[in-house]
Amino acid sequence: MQASTSSTRVGTIAGSVVSLLAALALSACATSPFAPPVTPGAPRADVISRMGQPQRVVPLPQGGERLQYSEQPIGHRAYMADIDPSGRVIGFAQVLTEQNFNRIQPGWTAADVEREFGRPAWVDRVASWNGPVMTYRWRDTVNTNMFYYVYLDPAGVVRRAHPGIEFINSPNDKN
Repeated sequence: MQASTSSTRVGTIAGSVVSLLAALALSACATSPFAPPVTPGAPRADVISRMGQPQRVVPLPQGGERLQYSEQPIGHRAYMADIDPSGRVIGFAQVLTEQNFNRIQPGWTAADVEREFGRPAWVDRVASWNGPVMTYRWRDTVNTNMFYYVYLDPAGVVRRAHPGIEFINSPNDKN
């Protein structure tokens, strides 16, 4: 009788886990980063119906707004939907790419970087730099896990930026 009770509990737990995973999978459909891109001219409501509520909405310098959908800190993508002042889509793109990161120039502010790429995966400090370092996770064109480091001075102004490889479970890991 004891084995039956134990196997019933395992079956109930397994069923609960399967139900939870199914619910998560279904809820992800509305916010999936793999949703088809929203076409230019579509209303703002189309973006939200396909992608869900954005993590952030930031104003664009030329007017309008940017809806930000980021997978940071765990994922490697960030989608931006640019909306014009009349509420229509004027652009939709995954922005964490080498080409986009290369646009970062000394003199940009932390706000400029976050407007273009969303919030970073994390912000750290290192002993060799007097200011915060914003770190984004992304994948290069051959699907290598990468970091992109943006070094800010104490006033929050970009002074330098560069990519680095994210070594996960490499043979030389000591942990």
